[in-house]
Amino acid sequence: MADFVLSCSSSADLSDVYMKQRDIVYVSHTISLNDVDYKDDMWQSMRPEEMYERMLAGEVSKTSQISVGEYIDHFTKILEDGKDLIHFSLSSGISGTVNSAMNAKMELEDKYPDRKIYVVDSLAASSGFGLFVDKMADLRDEGKSIDEIYAYAEMHKLNLVHWFFSSDLTFYIRGGRVSKTAGFVGNLLNICPLLNVDNMGRLIPREKIRTKKKVIKRIVEKMEELAEDGHDYSGKVFISHSACRVDAEEVEKLVREKFPRVKSVTIFPIGGTIGAHTGPGTVALFFWGKKRKD
Repeated sequence: MADFVLSCSSSADLSDVYMKQRDIVYVSHTISLNDVDYKDDMWQSMRPEEMYERMLAGEVSKTSQISVGEYIDHFTKILEDGKDLIHFSLSSGISGTVNSAMNAKMELEDKYPDRKIYVVDSLAASSGFGLFVDKMADLRDEGKSIDEIYAYAEMHKLNLVHWFFSSDLTFYIRGGRVSKTAGFVGNLLNICPLLNVDNMGRLIPREKIRTKKKVIKRIVEKMEELAEDGHDYSGKVFISHSACRVDAEEVEKLVREKFPRVKSVTIFPIGGTIGAHTGPGTVALFFWGKKRKD
């Protein structure tokens, strides 16, 4: 058994069962609906369908960062157990929560001078963040040390590729990510924007594609362009979705057709923290490949 613990936040968008199977611990973000707080605990406290139904009914969704105090409590449990710690944070291009984790690290290093505490800005989000942490669990299980895993994470974080599309712009408009005019025209013309996460961990619109069928084809074309070893890609693929599993399954089907050597394709629901901003209708595809650029 490793003498260190892998940790991340719940915005890795896997599942509580999967996290337990991989022996990864997590700390939960908080979401609110009409100012009532809920833990984003990988859908243990609330069904995703309930959250999206309430959002569509007009309830205001908000998210908050994990506080320094919450990180201190989470980290202390691990350190008190005599374990070293490596924590992976949601992208700094999306959230400032990594700063809270770093502040907690600095405070606890004085209290636990004999323990190693690493904090990694994953520059990743949703199940792409999850795929990143899952890889670190693979390395741990191969016998890699905490120092080797930290070095690998910092060296390869930009090789984790993210592509997203959305067939419903309602909550992108509400959140100000798409203007009302552009959103109205987009919905009218059945435009599905294609976005990715760039080298600074920011979500960037890249293409405007008409119809869901075409954007599903295009997102897999992006994997053909960028995947490690091209069509011989043999790693894992994670797909996440917000209340549109049928669309996610269409992406999965096409990935399996184009990449016959793929190790596995796993679909997860987008978690509450990300879903509170996207609303329903978003599908994301994650794989290892060429380094992300601006």
